[in-house]
Amino acid sequence: MRIARRRRKWHRLPPVAVVDLDGFAEAIDPAKLDPAQFVQLVETLDMLGDAGTGIDLAGMRTETFLRFLARATRAQLDALTTHPHLRHVVFTEVFRRMSDHLAPDRAAGLRAVLHWRFTGGAGEDGYDRFETVIANGRCTSGDEPTDDPRVTITIAPVDFLRAVIGAVSLPMLFLSSKVKVKGDIAFAATLIDYFDLPRP
Repeated sequence: MRIARRRRKWHRLPPVAVVDLDGFAEAIDPAKLDPAQFVQLVETLDMLGDAGTGIDLAGMRTETFLRFLARATRAQLDALTTHPHLRHVVFTEVFRRMSDHLAPDRAAGLRAVLHWRFTGGAGEDGYDRFETVIANGRCTSGDEPTDDPRVTITIAPVDFLRAVIGAVSLPMLFLSSKVKVKGDIAFAATLIDYFDLPRP
């Protein structure tokens, strides 16, 4: 007895749409979001990135990422940096982009270790810590110290982000006592000059 086999119909799947993440970020007006909604938006992008969807903060161009932060209010940035998980996500993303935007001509011959202490952290002493090492024309960062620092900078997370996006300068923060510096103060004051971070 011959069994008739049903022929399968193969349907061609539609091509996967490429998400214009930069366009998406540019289209969002943070002014229309309250601080909790702003945090929820960043949390969603982080969740989508963890799920491997290809939609995450790391997919934004640095110009877009910094402009996205620059358009946020201080209250939104404060809510973001007091979130126990997202503050670390944002710190990690900023330091990764600093590594990508080191100006090799200006940093040639520079060997410096910086320790960062961010207030309001989960550490035993109330700080989150990061280390930046500039050497051999490269910049690397991590959350574990590897060497004695040339300078240690203690700063509130919101002030750090505002300095990164160019809303305020590190020297102005020094003068207003919003930053504590231990070590080479002159180097700390000119630190941002070693990077070609785009200005929003």
